[in-house]
Amino acid sequence: METKEIRKEKCVIVGSGPAGYTAAIYAARANMNPVLYTGREPGGQLMITTDVENFPGYPDGVMGPQMMEDLQKQAARFDTEINVGIMIEKVDFSSRPHKLWTDGGQEIHADSVIIATGASARWLGIESEKKYMNRGVSACAVCDGFFYRGKEVAIVGAGDSACEEASYLSKLCPKVHMFVRRDEMRASKIMQERVLNNDKIQVYWNTEIEEILGDEQGVTGVQIVNNKSKETQKLDLWGVFVAIGHVPNTKIFADFLDMDDTGYLITKAGSTKTNIEGVFASGDAQDKDYRQAVTAAGTGCMAALDAERYLAAEGLI
Repeated sequence: METKEIRKEKCVIVGSGPAGYTAAIYAARANMNPVLYTGREPGGQLMITTDVENFPGYPDGVMGPQMMEDLQKQAARFDTEINVGIMIEKVDFSSRPHKLWTDGGQEIHADSVIIATGASARWLGIESEKKYMNRGVSACAVCDGFFYRGKEVAIVGAGDSACEEASYLSKLCPKVHMFVRRDEMRASKIMQERVLNNDKIQVYWNTEIEEILGDEQGVTGVQIVNNKSKETQKLDLWGVFVAIGHVPNTKIFADFLDMDDTGYLITKAGSTKTNIEGVFASGDAQDKDYRQAVTAAGTGCMAALDAERYLAAEGLI
């Protein structure tokens, strides 16, 4: 097999989406000659998001894929090298320069690395969920709840995030049906009380969605089952929000970077610095609290500035 020449770069950005592309824009303008690898899902979660109405600068809203295309063009305008569809599948941060390998076997030596690999929503795994994705099925109430004002919706989950999203939806919707798989919630006591004391939220214990119902327009209801009594029930509603957690796409960094018990990368307070000098983490790979496009973009900016200062201090730019 032919050996590929090792690439030597000042700044490698792993992942795309708002964090990766924003990091690229700032890094390119700072003459860091960034090289970005989008991974197999260029644009990340926003590629499966329809209307984005809460990102500044789009007064009429924007489709998620269009927004990602705009960000990609802006990064390319400043001569970022964007490698679409190529994934970084292995890293070695034990020495400097940092080493990375693509899924095609290309070895890269980088003076700085910005991680923007994001996180993926956990889904129920039923066929009808895929069928009505973005047509009534969503994993982000803050992103999409506005479209269901005045309509009944459902939320699936039992943790703090599910309770927060149920409370948020109750401010927009006349009724929120909350399906909890067990006979208790995982959420903190204060969050549970907030949900259980809210007249607009109806909690269904030991309940799972068997099927999401709909037509050409989108979701029209759900069929649920009590996993103890085996009784089934159909409910008419307009939207289903899945809030059973996210999985950060950080597995390849596990041997080198500090992360919490759920896999989110840990950064030093007030920065994007990881425990390895010259490696910076941005976006949903290190943010389990906000998970918004605008906050991801903000940390992408921070990561590029942190990387620029690091490279300057090391005499590498």
